Amino acid sequence: MSPASRSLRSAAILAAAGLAVAALGACGRTRGVAERPLPIQAIEDFYAQTRALRDAIDVTRSRGATQTTSGLALGDLLARYDATRGALQRALAAGAAAPRSAQDDRALALMRQTLARELVAETAERTPTGAQPDAAGATDCRYDAERVAAGPDGSAALAKRIYACFSAAAHALSFDGQSLDRLTVFGLLPLTDDAARREALWRALAPIWEAVNGDNGPRSPYRTLIRKNAARLAARGEALGASVRGIGVEPAAMEAWLVSVLQTWRDITPDTPIEPWDFAYRAGRANRALREAIPLASLRPINDRFYRDLGADPVALDVQYDLEPRASKDPVAFTNFGRRPRLTADGVIPGEPWVFAAYQIGGLDNLLELLHETGHAIHIAAIRTRPAFADWPDSDIFTEGIADLATLEMYEPAWQQRYLGTSVPLAESIAAKYAGIVMDIAWALFEVRMHREPERDPNALWTEITATYFRIAPHPELAWWAVRGQLIDAPGYMMNYAAGAILNADLRARARALHGDFSAGDPGWYPRICESLYRFGLERSARRVVEDFLGRPVSPQAILDDMGRARAGGTARTPADAPGVSDRGGPRVGPLGSRA
Repeated sequence: MSPASRSLRSAAILAAAGLAVAALGACGRTRGVAERPLPIQAIEDFYAQTRALRDAIDVTRSRGATQTTSGLALGDLLARYDATRGALQRALAAGAAAPRSAQDDRALALMRQTLARELVAETAERTPTGAQPDAAGATDCRYDAERVAAGPDGSAALAKRIYACFSAAAHALSFDGQSLDRLTVFGLLPLTDDAARREALWRALAPIWEAVNGDNGPRSPYRTLIRKNAARLAARGEALGASVRGIGVEPAAMEAWLVSVLQTWRDITPDTPIEPWDFAYRAGRANRALREAIPLASLRPINDRFYRDLGADPVALDVQYDLEPRASKDPVAFTNFGRRPRLTADGVIPGEPWVFAAYQIGGLDNLLELLHETGHAIHIAAIRTRPAFADWPDSDIFTEGIADLATLEMYEPAWQQRYLGTSVPLAESIAAKYAGIVMDIAWALFEVRMHREPERDPNALWTEITATYFRIAPHPELAWWAVRGQLIDAPGYMMNYAAGAILNADLRARARALHGDFSAGDPGWYPRICESLYRFGLERSARRVVEDFLGRPVSPQAILDDMGRARAGGTARTPADAPGVSDRGGPRVGPLGSRA
């Protein structure tokens, strides 16, 4: 997942020291800044400084630390951020001096928007030097959702409370005398042969369901949140799911495409009913067969070797990983800017992406998630544009789609043989590949339909969707849908994974048609993808980047054709028969949402 939040420091030091937070200079001498309009470049330098500091704050907090990796206390970092942010605020208020280009004006507008939405003041949140972050377990999870939502900024306050309780539960699931986390349970479900034990493992997720949806009554936390969010969107004249317009697709068309993918899944899977705890297991033959080839210690080596073979060595790109479990860690895996790439007259100051996740076991699902997050990291490491545009693209669907451009090669037998030393039949790989994708699509439909009819019973709606497309036996008494944190703190984000899977299949097919197979590596892959898809940040719209690459609008045909390989008997794909290369129509993937 790519988070909404991102940071930097003093202009002279910035250019001289390559954004090193350890060398942050004093920012106190900024009182006279922006009493008159400054050149756009000077304003952009203040913006870059502020973003660098914001990024450093976010990474430090995500690490659960009270100082940066170079030893700067978080309290001092916050003070410097506020001072630099103040200088940026005054500079933006005064405006930019002439002459300015149309792109300069767009950059100015974007910086003002980002200041208001993301670069929030930290004064009220100062953490004293030596203080420890609050423990997730300290949150009061026995509360009246309506009362919380009735306070100032009610929807946000309620979402924050639900997410804190979700996080606390996700880190402390009890099973067979052990304390497991959410991702570990997801990873074990497709590997657990005994049906009774598998059911018990699935039911161990109940504290998460209860943290999100309580007793499923009309005043439950989630149902209250849905009503508040739906009312807020209606007041703005907005609808959940409209983000698909960012890649040139109308919401109604995308919803129909998502349904067509679910129907294709139904068509290519056995027609016997299953219990929800058996869904991941039935699709998990590949997970079980490959388990021994992917122990926990192998995750990083496999990840690094594959990307290195594509010309995107994570070590050379200075990608940083925080993968150790800890109680205070965000239960959702994500990637963020630690330092943004910066163009200078002398060349490029490289970035430093950070990947955050928590793994207690190896296996196919956790490898998939790590490859996905590294996909985000190599994307943001490749951004080459001016500071105002050095950010995630304007479409999270595009961002999530391109994170899996390389990742999903792991489901090709040639990839498995090269990187794992063994492989499974293609039909089994396709089942493992799409089990997670179709679940993401089901969650996206669930969320859109809940916001469309906020008084609906979410358990009943989830039962309807999963019974129709997955033949899963009904359990309307259980909120087993409530395992995705994005449903709480990022309404609509599940659509990014769902629509992103359709976009990803289209882009992967086009890349294969243009440049051939890369299952066994291709050192020219990353430079080509950087130039055509990764480098733009906010400089160009996602829709323009996508349609320039495809040579046409987005189509669902590639994903339907790829799923159809299971129906065709599991034939291996070659560049010549890659799906979606015609102009017809002109992913964490992992069972039960193991892709956070």
